[in-house]
Amino acid sequence: MKAVRLYKPGDIRYEEVEIPKIKANEVLIKVKATGACGSDIPRAMETGAHVSPIILGHEFAGQVEEVGKEVKDIKKNDRVTAYPLLPCYQCEFCKAGMYNLCNNYSYIGSRENGSFAEYVKLPVENVLKLTNNIDYETGATTDPAAVALHGFRKAHLNPGDKVAIIGAGAIGLFALQWAKILGARQVLVIDLFDEKLKIAENLGADDLINANKIDVVKEVLNKTAGKGVDIVIESAGVKSSQAESLLIADKLGKIVFIGISHNSLQLNEKQVDNLLRKELNIVGSWNSINRNISINEWETALHFMSIGRLRAKPLITHKFGFEDVKKAFEMMYNKSEIFIKVMFFPDF
Repeated sequence: MKAVRLYKPGDIRYEEVEIPKIKANEVLIKVKATGACGSDIPRAMETGAHVSPIILGHEFAGQVEEVGKEVKDIKKNDRVTAYPLLPCYQCEFCKAGMYNLCNNYSYIGSRENGSFAEYVKLPVENVLKLTNNIDYETGATTDPAAVALHGFRKAHLNPGDKVAIIGAGAIGLFALQWAKILGARQVLVIDLFDEKLKIAENLGADDLINANKIDVVKEVLNKTAGKGVDIVIESAGVKSSQAESLLIADKLGKIVFIGISHNSLQLNEKQVDNLLRKELNIVGSWNSINRNISINEWETALHFMSIGRLRAKPLITHKFGFEDVKKAFEMMYNKSEIFIKVMFFPDF
């Protein structure tokens, strides 16, 4: 099969490799669409992955090609997506169903071969069926949709809350939609680019703030009668916006850090003062949960996609074939074009 492999940062090759061989509890999936995650960009261009060479990619949807002999509920030709985190099922967090906090997890696309290939394999426990009205491109965005939902579960949003979302990338724009679904009465979206804010407006944002043009803190306070918001979702992973979150939250406000950051965070006197005097809650949110009992964020995301409440298509700004993956990553890394979700296809 054809696949995209990372050998070292910047060394991305489109080449022929063997089709994965599945075990009794695994499913072989023919990839139809796969997206680039924000975490893939530094992995491909700066830091490298945990093993090398490796097939990149973990956000995807496709059609079942083969199932192992122990697989019961998934069959050939089923349309599916899959949870990319591979839990150990043995640690205390796995036993509690908190797979995202597994002590000994693996992960396709960074620790094991991923979805930038014609075929990818996963354990059947990770595989979820798509309804007929969810196309492959939409199904390939279930991961960021579930990550955004997990952030709101950490925030415990109440109907009527005011929400600010910093960063109008894929997770931020899914967070906007979840805020509306969950009953927020006002959603403010903050980003650096009018093009992204326009998409946020089309998805239902109440207020748009371009941080390149407007003082974010003054504008948020102005839009909220001087109080600030009940919940801040920080999806940009930028230390300036992380610190700024403490200045736009209301008393007893909740700040959720979702965006991956590789920088230290320093707070000034005013930010620390707000943290103390407003009794703010800062919460970390990591990945998402796919499990058979209680709340399954992946199944919830797929449900709202199937009824048309959660829209992925407006987020897909670029489409490429696998042979152009290196060119696409150079574009994303150099930010030579404005993009949100970049989608790849083996048969583009």
